[in-house]
Amino acid sequence: MLNLPRRRLRLSLVFALLFTVHASVAQSTGPGAVPLLMVSDIHFDPFHDPGKVQQLATAPVSGWDAILSPASSPNQAQEFKQLQQTCKATGVDTPYELLQSSLKAMQEQGAAAKFILLSGDLIAHQFDCRYSTLFPGKKPDEYVAFIEKTIRYVTGHLHGALPSATLYFALGNNDSGCGDYRLDEQNNFLALTAKILAEGLPASQQKNVLQTFTAYGDYSVTMPAPMQNTRLLVLDNIFQSKNYLSCAGSFNPNAATAQLDWLGDQLAAARQQKQKVWVMAHIPPGVNMYSTLLKRNVCGGDSPEMFYSAQKLSALLAEYADVVKLGVFAHTHMDELRLLPAAGGTSSTGVPIKMVSSISPVNGNNPSFTVAQVDATTSTLRDYRVIASSNPAGTSWSEEYVYSQSFHEPDFSAVSLQKLIGQFQADPAGSTQESQAYMAHFFVGGPAGLLRPIWTGYTCVLSHYQPADFVSCMCPATAPQGNLH
Repeated sequence: MLNLPRRRLRLSLVFALLFTVHASVAQSTGPGAVPLLMVSDIHFDPFHDPGKVQQLATAPVSGWDAILSPASSPNQAQEFKQLQQTCKATGVDTPYELLQSSLKAMQEQGAAAKFILLSGDLIAHQFDCRYSTLFPGKKPDEYVAFIEKTIRYVTGHLHGALPSATLYFALGNNDSGCGDYRLDEQNNFLALTAKILAEGLPASQQKNVLQTFTAYGDYSVTMPAPMQNTRLLVLDNIFQSKNYLSCAGSFNPNAATAQLDWLGDQLAAARQQKQKVWVMAHIPPGVNMYSTLLKRNVCGGDSPEMFYSAQKLSALLAEYADVVKLGVFAHTHMDELRLLPAAGGTSSTGVPIKMVSSISPVNGNNPSFTVAQVDATTSTLRDYRVIASSNPAGTSWSEEYVYSQSFHEPDFSAVSLQKLIGQFQADPAGSTQESQAYMAHFFVGGPAGLLRPIWTGYTCVLSHYQPADFVSCMCPATAPQGNLH
């Protein structure tokens, strides 16, 4: 081709590009492709205009739009600033205007979605502080009632935006009736939230969902057509978090153990019935990148900071990697991926994990969500697009990137992720096109070079979920050799 005349060369390149784009689009939308929407960390803040909160508390959820949509209260800026200072908040979550803007963008970009996967943290940070500041002396049941109205408002608007899509949601660490990372099993908050969830599901699934969600915030459903033989397992994995406490402020290991027993039974049944499984929860498995790489000297002897108090949930998913075709997590607010390597004895490479970026711009990121396509027969994630706002306010939305075009992989399977992550780990300078694309899109709307100073360590986070394995990857000259993946 180098000897072609310049015009023919240009035409050849154009046709090649068109073919590549066409092939990518055809792969994403071809036969058997099921469109779905992935959303997380909405963190809706009904307290953003403190002057309207008393009305919200007394009005039914159906009346909230009429309260929130008019112009802000005269003292909104001053009162909200004071509330932020009182609750020691360092960023702004999702107000009414951003929620409405994001819903409109979801309608435009994901209108064909058959399913919505909402992976937790529906309500704002410091929700308990905001409520107690504006409603001093209110009883716990009144607090729970206001949380439930907020969750119903958010989920109701998702149903309204995409009425043809089935909504499945998980609870995050902020979604609790007694504070961040605090929860009791079998409590009133879970029972009330279970009703909100069940109302949006087929009648045949409601009884079982009500029972299991009320116990621990978990549920199992068989996904309807066009998905084929696919089981979705949803966990409220706050119980697995190293920060978890009961509502009384004590550590209670019983809930975590019971949750793992339930998950193990579900995975074993799915394997026996030859089902494919998706697992959705809020807090991801493995190493907490921020706390570990920015606050600890792992190669100097510090232990890595883990998301979970123990790695039993991660190990259980790895044990059933032949069954679990997709994990959907979030929590970091960043656009990330992971590979949970398979345990010995399975026929799979591992569990591919998509970590969904946030709607909330609280960390300085621009709001975003993900529109994906799944193979109905294999339950493999084929491709996805991240849709992002151009600014934290959500005034305009457009395509941030397409997975297959940025990373040149045919799908989001475990095999593809093993190859992609291997390329990242073999590129310590972060100089390849794929590495640069990942760094550019990791912090949506933020600085592209944020990961560059910690790139080598970060790539170890992507596929090492046990502490010893992570240390061996990050510090090969000093760490004891463990079970490297």
